[in-house]
Amino acid sequence: MTQDDILLVQSSWQNALPARKAIAELFYLKLFELDPAMQPLFDADPEQQRAKFLRMTSATVRALGRVEALLPVLRELGVRHFMCGVRDAHHATVASALLWTLEKALRADFTPEVKSAWIKTYGVLSQTMREAAGTTKAA
Repeated sequence: MTQDDILLVQSSWQNALPARKAIAELFYLKLFELDPAMQPLFDADPEQQRAKFLRMTSATVRALGRVEALLPVLRELGVRHFMCGVRDAHHATVASALLWTLEKALRADFTPEVKSAWIKTYGVLSQTMREAAGTTKAA
């Protein structure tokens, strides 16, 4: 993940935010279409879950410029998610749903460069969370 990747992710997220309600809705529709078994892993209140998704994504995207401060938070989140039933394979499903959602929200602005930046960035974030969950499995 380069500085250019971070800037592309941050600017594309800002461009997508005017459609935030649709983004959150589309994300969960696609996620549960890809893997209906993931639905019980989320809050029973879909409105709260969508709001949480938007807050967490926005906060993470803003913090990308300070990745050294973000990584400990992601490790803690990875452990918490593991304790709630999130498994390694779920990360790929989330990535697919996120990319699909961004493509729908950004349309022509979801260029190959923007897509690549999101893939690299999500890869770093997801790997950090998965590694933290791996240490939990061994404990």
